[in-house]
Amino acid sequence: MAREIELKYGVNPNQKPARIFMEEGELPLKVLCGRPGYINFLDALNGWQLVSELKRATGMAAATSFKHVSPAGAAVGEPLSDTLRQMYFVAPDAELSPLACAYARARGADRLSSFGDFISLSDVCDVPTARLIAKEVSDGVIAPGYEPEALEILKGKRKGNYNVIQIDESYVPAALERKMCYGVTFEQGRNALELNESLLANIVTENKELPAEAKRDLLIALIALKYTQSNSVCYVSGGQTIGVGAGQQSRIHCTRLAGNKADLWQLRHHPKVLALQFNPALSRSERDNTIDLYLSNEESGDVLGDDVWQNFFTVRPEPLTPDEKKSFLANISGVSLGSDAFFPFGDNIERARRSGVGYVAQPGGSIRDDNVIATCNKYGMVMAFTGVRLFHH
Repeated sequence: MAREIELKYGVNPNQKPARIFMEEGELPLKVLCGRPGYINFLDALNGWQLVSELKRATGMAAATSFKHVSPAGAAVGEPLSDTLRQMYFVAPDAELSPLACAYARARGADRLSSFGDFISLSDVCDVPTARLIAKEVSDGVIAPGYEPEALEILKGKRKGNYNVIQIDESYVPAALERKMCYGVTFEQGRNALELNESLLANIVTENKELPAEAKRDLLIALIALKYTQSNSVCYVSGGQTIGVGAGQQSRIHCTRLAGNKADLWQLRHHPKVLALQFNPALSRSERDNTIDLYLSNEESGDVLGDDVWQNFFTVRPEPLTPDEKKSFLANISGVSLGSDAFFPFGDNIERARRSGVGYVAQPGGSIRDDNVIATCNKYGMVMAFTGVRLFHH
């Protein structure tokens, strides 16, 4: 381990010199391949905190896909159904470990946003996980270790320049952290709060039935939010995020943004989407873009038009109509929703309900808590007040 690593540049190419370093001792990481940049390290270190905390909270292997210092997706290693394998472009006969399942889910949460991501893994990277990573467009990966064959697979990406970082999982940061803005140094206690099921004990709604799967999903949402640029809201289903709304100034805009992403994830299950017959020349990322355009009410003509559809499909698909989308989404239920700060109005719950949300975790503390609770009660939702704000900047 070194004490510092010189970087090519900072956030932007004009920001030089740049480095990461320790004021005392050595860095808790080493670069095994490539030359990670400033943003790569920010994504890696935030992502590592997320997945290590997810594993502590759930006991399961965890992975996250980070872009611009917020997670595009995060998940634990629940097995993949045949449908999810198809949605995530995982071969039916591909060997999948729990860690590989976690990564496929994290990447699959929002594949459009995950293009060029930085991956964080809670466990030693094994061969099945490395094989999945090798097929995706990604900037790099951080993990506590790598199986020898897995490391060789990863070193083969990007002509040998793929960024591979190993983190010391025993490292404990200092209790105080500092950052600078405009030459002024800020100091605060590190957010070392451990999130666990005890945060879900204060259920304030009439419906108090919170099954184990919902508790797991609410914890995933809260832990993801802890490392998401605020304001932020997160939808989770089946052990993975399905919509993250980050960095919005208004809470309802977070809820809408994340809800729209969740709806797109759900619609990828639609039989018409699963039946799309892509032009074999399309790459994985091009297929993701094509699906996104196909599902867009405004832009579906860009891939379905008379003069263009052959560029994307071997068989011209029928459009997925707004009524078909609405009907399909109306059958969604059991989704969990977390918010990093209180909901000020019931409109957030109204929007969440349209994406199948049945379980909510938020800090509480608004002067309109009664209105938010009443809105949940109207739809039979379960809501827990955690009492904990999870802003991250």
